[in-house]
Amino acid sequence: MALSIGVDVGGTKIAAGVVDEEGKVLATARRDSPATNRESIFATIADLANELAAQYEVEAIGVGAAGFTSSDRNTMVYGTNLDWTGARIADEIAARTGKKVVVENDANAAGWAEARFGGGKGARNVLVVTLGTGVGGAVIIDGRLVRGAAGFAAEIGHINIVPDGRPCGCGQRGCLERYGSGTALGVNGWELAKFQPDYAARIIELSGGDQNKISGKAVTAAAREGDPAALECYARLGSALGVGLADLCAVLDPEVIVLAGGLTEAGDILLDPVRASFAEHLTARAHRPEIPIVISTSGQEAGLIGAADLARQD
Repeated sequence: MALSIGVDVGGTKIAAGVVDEEGKVLATARRDSPATNRESIFATIADLANELAAQYEVEAIGVGAAGFTSSDRNTMVYGTNLDWTGARIADEIAARTGKKVVVENDANAAGWAEARFGGGKGARNVLVVTLGTGVGGAVIIDGRLVRGAAGFAAEIGHINIVPDGRPCGCGQRGCLERYGSGTALGVNGWELAKFQPDYAARIIELSGGDQNKISGKAVTAAAREGDPAALECYARLGSALGVGLADLCAVLDPEVIVLAGGLTEAGDILLDPVRASFAEHLTARAHRPEIPIVISTSGQEAGLIGAADLARQD
């Protein structure tokens, strides 16, 4: 059975694992991320890969990291967390390990794992949407990951759903992640607390009594208690996500939508308003097969699993 190594590069940790063709992780290794020096990052990745390759015979290494990667899966065109914009990552790691290496956007890698082995398993057309601090994801069409002409495809969080809406870190306004992320959930709570403090009293209380410290976590905690204001925050978020997902489905026509990321821990508190809004806004709903919206099942190792599997694809 062909084995490969997947590496998930985060801002503070680098995790690597040996993965088989069924998506099973056979061994892992982790290090703190030396985020201030790209040569140290390359050395750390190579050390992890060589450590694992000494235990298993592997054919390739996949590296997943935040940022825009080139279409040839070699270069980090723009790195969002680490100092390696313009770095030829695949070449650097290959020189240190003697293995074939590819580099992939981390959301693409995690989304691929979910499509292949998780909530999208068995489907050939899958939309994976990651809901955390921001909104990311991956698009799989006819069993292939869609990267686009320049490798920038599936920037799902930056489709516009509210013209001239909330400002986004990308420089635009009204992006989906400003309304459908964990950060947006906290903003919803803050807005309610500012204009209706009595109504949002429980959210404020769970934020230490300080409106300016309201976060998505505090809103979620209140929602789990059944707090009406917190549930309204989720209703607003779910409405926005449903609109965005319906827009994407009008273009992509997936068989299934998989939601991943920390926000999905809210379960039905999140899913119920998302599904309702999606059903309301999906075009040609009466004439198409149902598109289920499900929660991811791949867990915290999705990034390295996907990176490892993608390294075997070409």
